[in-house]
Amino acid sequence: MNKYIIVLCVFAACLYSCQTKTSNDVPSSTSKGITFPEKVADGTIYEVNIRQHTKEGTINAFAKDLPRLKDLGVKMLWIMPVQPIGVLKRKEPLGSYYSISDYKKVNPEFGTDEDFKNLVTKTHELGMYLILDWVPNHTAWDHPWITEHPDYYAHDEKGNIAHESDWDDIALLDHTNPGARSLMISDMKYWVTNFDIDGFRCDHAGHEIPLYFWEEARTAIDPEKDIFWLAEWDGARMHLQFDATYAWPLLTIQDKVGKGEANANDLAKWIADDLKEYGQKPFRMTMITNHDENSWHGTEFERYGDGAKTFATFIFTAYGVPMLYSGQDAGLDKRLKFFSKDSIDWSDPKQFQPFYKKLISLHKDNKALWAGEYGAMPVRINDADPNVYAFQRTKENNSVISVLNFSGKPQELRIKDEKAAGTYKDYFTGESFELSAAKPLKLTPWQYLVFVR
Repeated sequence: MNKYIIVLCVFAACLYSCQTKTSNDVPSSTSKGITFPEKVADGTIYEVNIRQHTKEGTINAFAKDLPRLKDLGVKMLWIMPVQPIGVLKRKEPLGSYYSISDYKKVNPEFGTDEDFKNLVTKTHELGMYLILDWVPNHTAWDHPWITEHPDYYAHDEKGNIAHESDWDDIALLDHTNPGARSLMISDMKYWVTNFDIDGFRCDHAGHEIPLYFWEEARTAIDPEKDIFWLAEWDGARMHLQFDATYAWPLLTIQDKVGKGEANANDLAKWIADDLKEYGQKPFRMTMITNHDENSWHGTEFERYGDGAKTFATFIFTAYGVPMLYSGQDAGLDKRLKFFSKDSIDWSDPKQFQPFYKKLISLHKDNKALWAGEYGAMPVRINDADPNVYAFQRTKENNSVISVLNFSGKPQELRIKDEKAAGTYKDYFTGESFELSAAKPLKLTPWQYLVFVR
């Protein structure tokens, strides 16, 4: 009898363990055997500025916003550096997040190790992923390596530790040094094994950093966990080691269009050329703002004026993985301070949150818009036009058409591709719409239209 009782107990325990969800199982796609980058093919990345995201500027204060971001539809959080900021040569008063004095600690300004662990856990419980901004190119001047391993750093012609020409608050590392690479990779691995993060956004990833560093990093870290690798860099070679790269040149052209120095044809040409160089498989991250753009080059309203929503619709429908930045979803209309505390007005007076929620859902729910090989390439359906860019993306039985007026004047569009004609749903109004090559479409200044079927 005792033997049967033991067997029943073991069976019950096994059944319970199979039904219990652990924190490591939570984003659901993991349980389906899907790996990165496919896990975020339908997703939106949200860059989090811990210092400025909330009035308190702490990890715990930001964590309270997780349910809202989940409801918004965000798939992945990119957390700007949370490590301690160097004091020596600091940009006053609080310094740059990218001048790190210890890679394995949490900045007390933001919280504790436990706070960050809880943030990761809560993020996973809500079915989202979290990647950490990693700064491998340089350290703060009071990082322990400065005195313990000066040979880990690049030196100028006078034998002094070098720094980037316009960043005198940081010391430039030398990644040809095997010891420097080994310790850096060990510190990266620490955040995966101790905090369960889901990957890295790698700052300045291709400047003086050799590609073999990233090869060594992936060899050492990938066996620990399936993680996402995002490079803040451009260039097809980066995809030998990275899942995604920045579409920096596209952002440059967008800004030129906003200033009237380029036009819709330039946007279409760039995407076509990029696909020729990269192929369809690589993920390219697209955006209209980020921490650099906002603080140093101006808000999207400064750069795009009344066309801000048009450009946002463009990046969510044309190409790649779209990205948002802290406050963008509330219509942030000021440049956030970079070296001191600032605040974001979350009252959202112009109702940007519902707008971005619609765009995120559009991207998620329509396979044609997914990133890389999981989605479809855009096909232009209007003749070359400096003002209007209309394109279609079709994957299996899903088709999405975007019509974008990149000018401050009324325009008229006539589609050239009969295959694009037919009955669609106007995504923003929900009404049925008949698109015909014989009937021109009149557009108001900066108008954006999306049709789905």
